[in-house]
This record gives sequence, C-alpha cells and structure tokens, in this order.
Amino acid sequence: MVTTEHYDVLIVGAGLSGIGAAHAVQTHCKGKTYAILEGRGAIGGTWDLFRYPGVRSDTDMYTLGYSFRPWIKSQSMADGASILEYVRDTARESGIEQHVRFNHRVRTARWSSQQARWTLQAEVGAEGAGKAVEISCNFLYLCGGYYDYSEGFSPDIPGQAQFTGQVVHPQFWPQDLDYGGKRVVVLGSGATAVTLVPSMSEKAEHVTMLQRSPSYVASLPSVDSLSNTFHRWLPARLAHRLARVKSVGFAIAFFQLCRRQPAFAKKLLRQGVAKALPQGFDVDAHFKPRYDPWDERVCFVRDGDLFKSILDGRASVVTDRILHFVPDGLRLESGQLLKADIVVTATGLKLKTCAGMAFEVDGKAVDLGKTYAYQGLMLSGVPNLAFCVGY
Repeated sequence: MVTTEHYDVLIVGAGLSGIGAAHAVQTHCKGKTYAILEGRGAIGGTWDLFRYPGVRSDTDMYTLGYSFRPWIKSQSMADGASILEYVRDTARESGIEQHVRFNHRVRTARWSSQQARWTLQAEVGAEGAGKAVEISCNFLYLCGGYYDYSEGFSPDIPGQAQFTGQVVHPQFWPQDLDYGGKRVVVLGSGATAVTLVPSMSEKAEHVTMLQRSPSYVASLPSVDSLSNTFHRWLPARLAHRLARVKSVGFAIAFFQLCRRQPAFAKKLLRQGVAKALPQGFDVDAHFKPRYDPWDERVCFVRDGDLFKSILDGRASVVTDRILHFVPDGLRLESGQLLKADIVVTATGLKLKTCAGMAFEVDGKAVDLGKTYAYQGLMLSGVPNLAFCVGY
C-alpha cells in the first residue's frame, strides 16, 4: 500500500549541500516542515562514499565549509574523514539529523499546478526489494550531486580478463585491499589520481601514474597560516569570514590570471612543478598540457606530496596510451610493458542528472536536456524546484 506524507520542503540528499540546505530552511523558514530523503544509509554523501587512500578535498575548507559553522581545524585542505566528521557533527548539533529519512531512493517527482505541490515516489529499504512510498511537498530542493553513486566510469580496456592482478575503481575501494609491497599503476591524472599516488606510495613497492596526456598540477599548503592567525586572535565567525574572503579572492584572482594571461600562467605553473621535481626530469613530457590553464580543472596537491613521492623514487609518471592488458600488467602503444599487481582506474565519474529522477509537470514528462538553467539553480518550466551542483 502506498502512503502519502506532506512537508513544506523536501531535500533530496544528505551530503554537504543537503545539510547546508536543511540549516537554511530551519533558519529562514521558521515553522515550515521539512525532511531530507537520503538514498544511502548514512549522512555524508561523497565524503561517506569515497574511502580510497588519502581521500581529501583539494578546495580549502573556508570556502567548502559552512558559513554558519566555522571550520576551526588547522588544516585548510582537509582529509575526507575530517570533512565527514564535520558534516555529521553539523547535522547532529543543528538538530538536522532527526529529519533525515535514510534508504529513501526517489524515483519520480510529479508536479500538480492544481494542487501546487510535488508528489515524490520513493523506494524504501533494500535496493530492488524495498516498499514504495509517496511523499509530497510544496518545494523540492535537489542536493544529490551530479554523479552516479552506483557506478563509476571505467574505460573498456582490451584483455582485462587475462590480467592476473586486481583492478580497482576508487569509488568502490575494497577496505581489505592490501597493496603493501605491490606494484601499483594508477590510470588517470585528475584530482583522484594525484591524491592516490602519493598516499599509496607510502606502502606500495612502487606507484606509477599512467596518463594519456598531462594535466596542470600545482602545490598548495595544507595549513593556511594567515587564516590560522585570524582564528587565533579573532572571534570564530569573524575569523572564518575573513579567511573565506581571502580564499575566494585568491581563487578568483588565480582563475582570472589564467584566463586573461594564459602564457604567463603556464610559465608560473611550469616553474612551480620544475622546482619541485628532480633535476633533469622531463617536465614538458609529463606536466605540460596541450590546453590553457582552466580550460580544464587545475589539480592541486597538498604540500607538494605528489612531487615528493616522485623525488623520493617511490612514484613515477608515464605519459602514453594503453594497447591492452597482459597477464602481468599493461602493454602501451610505445611498446613498453608496465608491470602491475594492482591497477587503479582513477578514470572519473559517470554523470547522473538530478539523482536519476524522472519528472512530470501536469502530466507531461520533463526532458531535462531541453530546459534552461536559471542562475545554476532552477529549471525553466519546472516550478518550485531548485538543484545544487557542487557547493
């Protein structure tokens, strides 16, 4: 039997953004009822899902964190466990935790102009074996992120069946994976790869980052001395605000420099990498992209840890394309055999719009690809709904 409950506001997703949205409802919509529908069994979203070695944010916590609950730890580029603790503590201390409905996977949302409300159908309980429930609301806020939680992106590499080692995707990291003394190849050179390589190199025999083409990589300190000085001498909220303004200002200035003076920005980034790597290292082969800075995302490494692992000989970078797997590793287009016991496919995420929900407005299906996004928050022809991407 399908039952229906009604709330003023429904939030889909209990991650960093969903908890922030709930706090906004509590603060600015006094007396309004709300609930958070979370498809998984825990609060935290990305920071609860990802458990690979060294998982962290490459964004400082003064811009990633909540303005209403200042980040006061000394590390500004925090590890995943600290961010998860921060999100869950916020939910508990703000009284939000009790409003989270776990294992509620929303499948459809139907808007009725006559009733001026959304009706959501969700599956509750075990995946594929849960019961159906209906929940309605006046306003719907989607905070489920932009990627598929059930499946990561893995390229189809010929010959994988003959590989005698183990293939792992970071999104579903086996907690019992023993890579101590093993030869590891990490495929990719994005934010996940540059985090995994230095972390795994602490235990592995050797870690190789295999990339098809280079990415821009820059080092940032994990501890922000100026922001910590603010927190040492000023009230927490004022210190947080100043640290946030400083961090946002720096990010905007760096982005504008890259877009307005790409040649100068390339020179700065190359100098930073060359200074951190061993003398004679082929910087241009492995850290000189074909595109301008911020045509694609710039990867930030914490305290230069990636470069230190290369300098120490615990890690290396290979720029080449894969032909196919062989029993003991990967054969590359150059003919090189890259031996491996473990291959980590840090090859990205699969996008999923609005948590994969299907929408109807007054009985007509909504084709999200044909809507316009307003201010990155709302969709044309879809009333009383907002979505959050990133933070």
